[in-house]
Amino acid sequence: MSDTKTKFPMYKGKPLVRSGDLLYYGDMRDNYVVRIQVRSKKKISPADGADAQALELADKTFIQLMNTDINVSPQKAVEKTSEQPDLFSAIDTAYVWLQQALRSK
Repeated sequence: MSDTKTKFPMYKGKPLVRSGDLLYYGDMRDNYVVRIQVRSKKKISPADGADAQALELADKTFIQLMNTDINVSPQKAVEKTSEQPDLFSAIDTAYVWLQQALRSK
């Protein structure tokens, strides 16, 4: 389902919504979404001579595959969890989990 009125950044056809160190990947109208929590960050210095500030990159993330059914208790809504070493790995894993979960329903 991609006919949302609010435009969110998309990743491989699904919304990717960020609030601080939390990201949600997937459409809340689907049966599942993935919650990504950035647990720690590291500063990356710009290249020598570059006129830029240091960047912060996630270096530890925690992801959860969550059932969106409002009749399921919050404790039982979490179906899978994993820690990942960076945000790219977390989003990549989230994509695979979401595809598998939505295909099985």
